[in-house]
Amino acid sequence: MPWGKGTVVSDTKGYVFLSGNTATVDDYDPSKHQGGAVGDAPAQWREILANIKSDLEELGSSLDHLVKVTFYVKGPFPCGGVLSSPNFRLDVLDEFFAEHCPKHCSYNNPPPSEVIGVAALAQPDLVVELVVIAALPN
Repeated sequence: MPWGKGTVVSDTKGYVFLSGNTATVDDYDPSKHQGGAVGDAPAQWREILANIKSDLEELGSSLDHLVKVTFYVKGPFPCGGVLSSPNFRLDVLDEFFAEHCPKHCSYNNPPPSEVIGVAALAQPDLVVELVVIAALPN
């Protein structure tokens, strides 16, 4: 499976650094221990990716201008590690990018990324969190 080695950014006016994005319900309030995740792993991936697309567009960028993606994936991790975890959903990621930005599918030219296995996220039922950096086009 090809992974992006790096991204060369030129002719840009800056960058967008999105904070960690999780898939929480609308009434999520960690201070009151209220709410939690939107659903199972595929549902969380879809929600997060849609949020990232929306956030980038709101800030003047887009999925086309992704520079780097960091995936935090909750265990358990069997013998194959984080990539074999049922919470790491390359199928959902590719399905999303095939529809919204085909150049970033894993079989095409994805932005550089790192997959980090974690024991826990902010809420017990969250299984994935994504952090992205994108360029701001001129």
